[in-house]
Amino acid sequence: MAAGRIVVGVDGSEQSVRALQWAATQAGLTGAELDAVTAWEFPTWGGLIPENATYDPEKQAAHVLADTVTKALGSQAATSVTCHTVKGNAAEALLTRSAGADLLVVGARGHTGLKATVLGSVSLHVVQHSAVPVTVVRGE
Repeated sequence: MAAGRIVVGVDGSEQSVRALQWAATQAGLTGAELDAVTAWEFPTWGGLIPENATYDPEKQAAHVLADTVTKALGSQAATSVTCHTVKGNAAEALLTRSAGADLLVVGARGHTGLKATVLGSVSLHVVQHSAVPVTVVRGE
């Protein structure tokens, strides 16, 4: 029987570090492969993307992903994680990358009420729309 696959969302926050650690433990218990995913979008100002911007959001996202994986798992264990940097909305990127996976893992920032409504909630969106089981890792 082939090993499964666990997808975990990573954004550099402490919540995503905990989600990654939880997912790595689960992958170790089940023999599943671990895919860490982060999403990025071009920053816009008033709906416009500056033509000569020197900021590279894809490169920055890849750096945050690699640093977070190393912080969460240590440099040796980090080599066993497949990292994906995806252009687009975080929730949609996670739903797309988790297609066919055994589990999707995300951290929860704990926003409630108006703040959650205004900021949006990646964890809420993936729980509502995922075709695979979702684990939401909350604070300690």
